[in-house]
Amino acid sequence: MAAPAGPTYPRPVRVCIVGTGAIGGLLATRLAVAGEEVSVFARGATLAAIRDTGLTLVEPDGSVVTAPTVAASDDLAALGPQDVVVLSLKAHQITAVADRLEALYDEGTVVVPVQNGVPWWFFQQLPGPFEGRRLQSLDPDGTIERHIPPHRIIGCIAYPAAEREQPAVIRLVEGDRFPLGELDGSRSERVAALAQTLTTAGFTSRVLTDIRAHLWVKAWGNLAFNPISALTGATLAEICQLPATRELAAEMMREAGVVAERLGLRLRISVEQRIEGAEKVGAHKTSMLQDVEAGRPLEIAPLIGAFVELGQLTETPMPATAAVYALVSLLDARLRKEAP
Repeated sequence: MAAPAGPTYPRPVRVCIVGTGAIGGLLATRLAVAGEEVSVFARGATLAAIRDTGLTLVEPDGSVVTAPTVAASDDLAALGPQDVVVLSLKAHQITAVADRLEALYDEGTVVVPVQNGVPWWFFQQLPGPFEGRRLQSLDPDGTIERHIPPHRIIGCIAYPAAEREQPAVIRLVEGDRFPLGELDGSRSERVAALAQTLTTAGFTSRVLTDIRAHLWVKAWGNLAFNPISALTGATLAEICQLPATRELAAEMMREAGVVAERLGLRLRISVEQRIEGAEKVGAHKTSMLQDVEAGRPLEIAPLIGAFVELGQLTETPMPATAAVYALVSLLDARLRKEAP
């Protein structure tokens, strides 16, 4: 089904942020400060903190921005219909809320997933031999696809490096880019309107006609740096500056590059350029390392497992990726066993 054009959003735009981790909290704070009608889905200590003091963002220069009036609930139905639903949960958390997202839908509601790694919608509206194929590692029984139909989705890539310092307090390390793209590659009115909404809130957002190729470049880094950091406790700079781990990351990315070529994706940067970009971020802890330190389950499937599945699908050998996948899967199993 082709993406409906839809009118330009009225102001304020009704935006629901489902998941208030680092990226969700960053988006919610800036959009609320920009005057949009923001609501958030949160739980536990985070929900209590948002209701008490609002959301706080610490910018890279140390300045502090606070959005005190943000509607927050642990009941999606209580938040009502939205223009835009930003899905900023971890990928493995989506299935648990998928059947409740429909309470947020209006006729023209769009859903904007901002997960790391390969998305569950990768083959939706993608012409070719795998069009419409469901990735088993991400949505094995089709629950997500049933409740988030492809025609509602606008693809998004979250480039900022951010950390949640405490409930409802986000620190932005660097970056402001949130490029967008329709799954069918079209330049619809609705995607242009959403890009303008993000730009007004202080982000850099442009419309892409090849969202998957750009997404792959971001996922390239996640594939290599997230599991290596989780296994070693190292920051991006440390991984890139040690020759052995730099080469391991490069080899994993080279393997994934072959998969991309076989899927017909045109990648505009080299492996070395991608590694150099990560090194410039500096002493940043990846999201997977942050999860390890907090004792949380890891985002294994979208960051690594989906690449392994795509390698099998395209008959591409991926020995380095498979080895790291096995090790980080064991780490994840231990964390889940030890979690309260």
